[in-house]
Amino acid sequence: MRFVFVHGTGVRQDRFDELFRQVSAGLLERFPGAEVEPCYWGREFGAELSAGGASVPGTKPLAPTDVDDPGTTEWLLLLTDPFCELRVLAEIRTGAEDGGFGLPGARSAGETVGDLLRGLTRDLDPGDELAVLLRETGLADGYRYALDTVSDSEEFQDACLAAEDDAVAAELALLTGRAVVAVLLARARDTTLCTGDERDRLVDLLSDRLGGTGRGVVTGTLGVLFKLAQRMTTQAARDRWRGDFTHEKASEVGDILRYQSRGEPLRAHLEEVIGRSPEPPVVIGHSLGGIALVDTLALAAVRQPPLPVRLLVTVGSQAPFLHELGALAGLGPGAALPAGFPDWLNIYDRMDLLAYLAEPVFAGDRRVTDHEVRSRQPFPLSHSAYWRLAPVFDGIAQALR
Repeated sequence: MRFVFVHGTGVRQDRFDELFRQVSAGLLERFPGAEVEPCYWGREFGAELSAGGASVPGTKPLAPTDVDDPGTTEWLLLLTDPFCELRVLAEIRTGAEDGGFGLPGARSAGETVGDLLRGLTRDLDPGDELAVLLRETGLADGYRYALDTVSDSEEFQDACLAAEDDAVAAELALLTGRAVVAVLLARARDTTLCTGDERDRLVDLLSDRLGGTGRGVVTGTLGVLFKLAQRMTTQAARDRWRGDFTHEKASEVGDILRYQSRGEPLRAHLEEVIGRSPEPPVVIGHSLGGIALVDTLALAAVRQPPLPVRLLVTVGSQAPFLHELGALAGLGPGAALPAGFPDWLNIYDRMDLLAYLAEPVFAGDRRVTDHEVRSRQPFPLSHSAYWRLAPVFDGIAQALR
């Protein structure tokens, strides 16, 4: 069996190499002996700022997420301010009427947590579960930075002083682990390939090493922060991500605009890659890659004979939404899929604000199937988490059966 992987917007060579490694591993686990061909188009057909971004004056807002999920809501707040929980813990304990009194010259329970954090090795053994998970999620490079940032922060030091007994110290250990992971994720942004389960496991591993009891502990701090997160608007996120965020994301917006105005060269390239395959391949397109594949296959099907494709897989794709807008190059507004169009599996995550449903748009077309997966990550991390989710590859395997 042969697969072709087409990346999405804003991806360049280093990033593509990592994505392709993840996709290949997931496919080969389920299809041993299969051939997985990379289709990297970012360098030749992608956009770049010719004037170095001189035209970008404003901000890029962080899109809202589903506030009904407590974990997603809390982590959206943590990504905006990784130290918010530590700050609240210090305020709650400092203002508590029944606050304890430390013995003169004795180390408090909270200061012990501080010693443990500063004493954590920055050079992990490669076989350590924490080291393996950091590598697999693309967070390893920021580990030392995250530990130092939290341990040196005023918020952490205040929280250590406020945690005078073992119960509060256990809470501090958990919140410190969450702060370290939040710094890692906030620094990596959507370059990480990390699901909510992997994020929670990182917290468990770190908090255990700080003397905590894991995520099972119910804390007053988390209750306060959840209420705050429920009331949070997108304005705080806008303020946090302005300026440099827009500049960094310019290639993603640029790739979309360039494709919409000059998409023929990329579609010709995709047609060439598919056409030279010795057997009908399974073509997999992420984000803009899925849009380009839908256009390419629809245009080829109208010309006849259609391109020989066994299955089209779109992941986190905007193709159905663009068709609703009448903005697809390969299909006229409201048009049905042509007779020669292949079976289409559309994979989406509700937390991914760039993923859309295809079945309702092409109602009654039995070739089109939507498949929902859940990364448990807020946007924009959810848009890159697909390739760490087993249900993505299980859905492809099921469609091929």
